[in-house]
Amino acid sequence: MAEEQFQFTAKAKKRLSILAIVGVVLLILGIFSASSSSHADEESHSEQTEQVAESHGEEAHAGEHAEEGHGYHWSKRIFANLWINNMYFVGLALLGVFFVAIQYVSQAGWSAALIRIPMSFGNWLPIGFILTLAIFFLGGHDIFHWTHDYLYDVNDPRYDPIIAGKEGYLNTPFFLARMVVYFVVWFLMFRWIRKKSLEEDLNGGEKYYYKLRGISAGSIVFFAVTSSTSAWDWILSIDTHWFSTMFGWYVFASWWVTALAAITLITVVLKENGYLKIVNTGVLHDLGKFVFAFSIFWTYIWFSQFMLIYYSNIPEETVYFIERLTSDHYSIVFIVNLILNFFFPFLVFMPRDSKRHTVFLKIVTIVVLIGHWFDFYLMVTPAVLKENGGFGLLEIGMAIIFGVAFLFVALTGLSKYPLVAKNHPMLKEAEHHHVF
Repeated sequence: MAEEQFQFTAKAKKRLSILAIVGVVLLILGIFSASSSSHADEESHSEQTEQVAESHGEEAHAGEHAEEGHGYHWSKRIFANLWINNMYFVGLALLGVFFVAIQYVSQAGWSAALIRIPMSFGNWLPIGFILTLAIFFLGGHDIFHWTHDYLYDVNDPRYDPIIAGKEGYLNTPFFLARMVVYFVVWFLMFRWIRKKSLEEDLNGGEKYYYKLRGISAGSIVFFAVTSSTSAWDWILSIDTHWFSTMFGWYVFASWWVTALAAITLITVVLKENGYLKIVNTGVLHDLGKFVFAFSIFWTYIWFSQFMLIYYSNIPEETVYFIERLTSDHYSIVFIVNLILNFFFPFLVFMPRDSKRHTVFLKIVTIVVLIGHWFDFYLMVTPAVLKENGGFGLLEIGMAIIFGVAFLFVALTGLSKYPLVAKNHPMLKEAEHHHVF
């Protein structure tokens, strides 16, 4: 078999650069729109407050109330969107590495020809680490309510006994320590797997395959714990009072189906551009089945969490869905989330042939990628912005910028090494993999 090398051409880079410029323009317009509307709201609220104060003879307090306003500044929307996109793409990078590890541990043969695609996602992990730290230091107080010191001071009128009771886990030093451990170990796992895989390319032999199985097994054990704890840290703790025993699984399901959709989409696009000749219709069919199956799995987790909370009807649990179902800002997104992530892929991928045609594979995977971005939007935005949330040019522009950056990093990594792991012992099985 001839060795394939992906070429990240100047034309492809130019297209991504143009798309990035479009994203920057949309982001700037979105920021201008958000800041303008925020100032208009502040002025309107100030006028209303002054009128109420005057009618009660309390002019002295009008300035104080006007200054406090809603406790909202348009910059919070920027931090919220930075966190949404960062969590989305960190998960995509992490689950790409997880996909590789799963293939080795399960001794899967069908995926041997495309293993380098999800492996390239791991190149984003160090960038994701830097962004996670930077966003937390710059906007942590806006994103995470529990970071405010007054919540833990019993002498402060804003003291919160519930949040104070979680201080042993939710405190900044321990939070940052966990963050560092997560990313360092994740990145080391990725580097180790990639190193042995490339050594297998050079030297051949089954010993590398068995080493990769052992490394992957260990990485999966670490991932099994940290995928949940990182979800608690980075997303669940934004709603500090709320809790769900299923939340770790829920975030994993969203990350996992997003990664499967991205792997499928890139595989299809590469094959249409003359790469991955070894990948046949049977392999594409299996990728489609994975996206189909785990879209249903995500829905199962979503419904289980929603149904249990709805049925028990405990106020401290139901508040999470009430915020998202009753608000004019989020109720439509709540329904769109279900349509994009369950109904659309379920109905389109139900027929067997749809999972074997590249047109359907591309359409469904793009919809799923967009749909699960909205899923993360719903996890983060209502908790950070409350009734001040919105969706517009700012959100679209920032998502485009992050998406282009991720693709640039992943495709650059993919272009540095052989596209197909030529000495993978299961490669022949992948070449002759057929689904009837």
